Amino acid sequence: MADAVRTGARAPAMDRFSLSRLLRARETGVFFALLVLCLFLSVATDGFLTSLNLLNVGRQVSLLGIMAVGMTFVLISGEVDLSVGSTYAFSGLATGMLIIVGWGLMPALAVGLFTGVVIGLINGVLSTYGRLPSLIATLGMLSIVRGAALILTNGQPVTVNVRNGADAGVLETFSYMGQGYLFGVVPMQLVFFIVIAALAWIVLSYTNFGFRVFAVGGSAKAARVSGISVNTVKIWAFVLMGVLAAFAGILSLAFLPSGQAGRTGLGLELDVIAATIVGGASLSGGEGTILGTILGVLIIGVMRNGLVLMGVSPFVQELMIGLVIIIAVGIDKWTMRKRA
Repeated sequence: MADAVRTGARAPAMDRFSLSRLLRARETGVFFALLVLCLFLSVATDGFLTSLNLLNVGRQVSLLGIMAVGMTFVLISGEVDLSVGSTYAFSGLATGMLIIVGWGLMPALAVGLFTGVVIGLINGVLSTYGRLPSLIATLGMLSIVRGAALILTNGQPVTVNVRNGADAGVLETFSYMGQGYLFGVVPMQLVFFIVIAALAWIVLSYTNFGFRVFAVGGSAKAARVSGISVNTVKIWAFVLMGVLAAFAGILSLAFLPSGQAGRTGLGLELDVIAATIVGGASLSGGEGTILGTILGVLIIGVMRNGLVLMGVSPFVQELMIGLVIIIAVGIDKWTMRKRA
């Protein structure tokens, strides 16, 4: 009986503790901003809350989300990667060109992903052992990789179809990756995003590597004293970013089987960084979550979708999206002060 009384007495306290943790969670402000945005769009438009449109939003944000997951690791480690748009273009176009000349799907995908590994590795080495600020190193790589893509394609569009030499069976599977639907309902791009985000959450939350990423971003000096190889952790974060940017670029070409080196992924790095920061990651390092990144991606994706449904001019859309980013970050900072 005494045990039961003690347990019952603790229950309200535990409930209050759980609620307090929820209200103080880093993602709470971002979630409320997304909720308000969705409520507004559900009233302002007729088609926002339809299942078809919501699945369309999921597909639209998937490629941005895949790259934002990688950027989360980079930002938490205290670095930044500006070359993701160029990696996105180069890897996707390289994969498409290999399919056109008759390569099988798996070898072409392997080469495309490997280009992302190489670009990420170069970024990591330049930013660590090369002692270059990652902002400068990746800015240089942005131009180098974009230039390499232009040289590779000779500045011409790459179109993946049977007329250009692609095998019909390979093309069917490749197209399914970008255009297909799981069970005829869920876009495959969204499926890939969900799987990648779930795996990244496990890695960041429950593995030694995730702990080391936070430790390095929080204090590189303290991490070194603890025996953590700071350079190795940062390089792996850049490699992960490169692979995910490459994979997103491949999925993009699978969805719309034509791309041009001078235009594909142009300026995409700004959206990726913005989504990650809106989700709560810090440019100073040491802060960020996969859940927060997902919410940040959804805010930008929902905003773009809603403005299109409302018939807002594309020029005004950019202005309003910038305002939403500032408001979302402001709400997040307010909740941070309440947590302090």
